Amino acid sequence: MKYFGSLLIVIFLFACSKEVNEVGLLPYSPAKLDETGGNWKTFVLSSGAEVAIDVPRLTTDAVYLKEIDSLKKVVIPSLTGDQKSAVLYWGAGAVLRWNEIGRELAARYNLPPAANSAGVYPVPNSADPLADPKFPFANPPYTARALAYLSVAQYDALVSAWKYKYLYNRQAPYQVDASIKPLLPSSSLPAYPSTDAVVAQASYTVLLAMFPGEGPFLAAKLAEAKNAPIWAGVCVGSDVIAGAKLGAAVAAKVMARAKTDGMGSANNQALTAAMITNSKSLGLTNPWVSQEIPLRPPMLPAYGFVKTWNFDRSTLELIRPVKPYLEGSVEFKADLEELKSIQANQTRTQAAIANYWADGPGSYTPPGHWHRYACEAGVDAKYSEVRMARMLAYVGTALMDAGIGCWDTKYYYYSPRPQQFGLKTSVGLPNFPSYTSGHSTFSFAASTVLSALFPEKSKVFEGYAQDASDSRVYGLIHFRVDCTMGGKHGKTIGAFAVQKANADGAQ
Repeated sequence: MKYFGSLLIVIFLFACSKEVNEVGLLPYSPAKLDETGGNWKTFVLSSGAEVAIDVPRLTTDAVYLKEIDSLKKVVIPSLTGDQKSAVLYWGAGAVLRWNEIGRELAARYNLPPAANSAGVYPVPNSADPLADPKFPFANPPYTARALAYLSVAQYDALVSAWKYKYLYNRQAPYQVDASIKPLLPSSSLPAYPSTDAVVAQASYTVLLAMFPGEGPFLAAKLAEAKNAPIWAGVCVGSDVIAGAKLGAAVAAKVMARAKTDGMGSANNQALTAAMITNSKSLGLTNPWVSQEIPLRPPMLPAYGFVKTWNFDRSTLELIRPVKPYLEGSVEFKADLEELKSIQANQTRTQAAIANYWADGPGSYTPPGHWHRYACEAGVDAKYSEVRMARMLAYVGTALMDAGIGCWDTKYYYYSPRPQQFGLKTSVGLPNFPSYTSGHSTFSFAASTVLSALFPEKSKVFEGYAQDASDSRVYGLIHFRVDCTMGGKHGKTIGAFAVQKANADGAQ
């Protein structure tokens, strides 16, 4: 593979550590402040001005000057080592850090429920999230959705923040009083409302809804994230209060969409009988059957009906991949022979790629994998917070749309996996139909968006996507057609996100 040399390095790093946080990242000055960010088109809000905030006090106001005095004489002189470390941690980027936290939680909750003594697989209960099995089971579709809503809330909230920053143009404390020496790179970005607080409160609201058993953990992160800009000398308390109120209000609107997007019915097992009947009517004589003992109910059979972000339901059906190769056809036999050959003669390179991209239980899944790549690219480009959030929102919504499109295809055709024809795998066997490959659909959707936003890195992203797709053949859990057609589907889905991005005013 063209990209395998660099891949080996990444495999080694991942093998040595399961850490999600990029602890080595340092604060940086963004390449540009994106002063017009308040006018960019949003996902859920009608505009950046939809949610109103209070008019800030002038920097000559006695109440504000008292905040400055407290910052100089009380807060900064009494900082502890831990507080200074927190400043550097959050100073690497609030959007980045909360995305890391989201991925960390996804990995923590990516544990399929085990069968009980009666041979039944209990369903996680959102009303009792810490009971066994824990809620949620953060499988790839769930993780894609959680990170999509997180990124959309961050982006819409920051567009709103940028709108008010430049409307009121209240300077940072160190610009008001030169005796204040900030612990982070200085900037002409207005301080009101606080960027960190806007992102923190919006992120907290979304992640608490997605991972309801993590209240204490998320509350501690929220408190630290809101204090960090004050400790750093880049905000006063009123900047933070305004930011938190704005973030909470925007996140509430975003989560109102989540409550009605159809996810609550995504595990409706009553639909599977009709799906199997439809599969047979299309000529698939051997529909997919769970290979686990006891038989595990198929994962999220109705996820394909969840509301998409960048196109509508009719478009989803229009771009659904064509029927897979039918058992006994020349094409099917060729795909099966390829897998048999790999099973008999798998190379070390193929095994390494299969294992690296397995992204199974205990990982943050392929959607999290691509969010990490996106974060790294945004840091390399020294993106502003609002541009980082924008990029992750398009990547995140493309990934969620890819999951919806892929799951719609999987359960429309209900096609068998290679294991139903005697193939074995060492990378974990997913409990849902084969066609199309989720890895392929997710990866090519994300790489399409990232290639458009970072054209100088397009070959790298395309190489990663191809490796991810090939990994499912090398791992013997997908036929080649599953991956080829999943990749084409992912590119089409990613293109809708790119089209939307090209019209949002951020160019």
